[in-house]
This record gives sequence, structure tokens and C-alpha cells, in this order.
Amino acid sequence: MLNRILPLYSWDNGAFVMIVIFGLVILGLVGAVMIMASSSKNKKD
Repeated sequence: MLNRILPLYSWDNGAFVMIVIFGLVILGLVGAVMIMASSSKNKKD
């Protein structure tokens, strides 16, 4: 019964650090897409 009450994550095993790293990776990917999108408009072929 106790296993049903416990959450699926624990803040003791570095979950907060993993959330921060995941957020930074997402921001990096969004930034890279924005840079590529803005640089494609500047090219005159």
C-alpha cells in the first residue's frame, strides 16, 4: 500500500539538477532554431 502513496520521483536523486539541465538543452535547441531561421532570411540567392 505504501508503494502506491509514494510518488514516482524523488528529489533526493538529483531530479532538480536533471530538470535544470533539460531546460537548458531545450533553450539551446530553441535558440539554435531561431538563429538558423533568422540567418536564412538574410541570404540573397
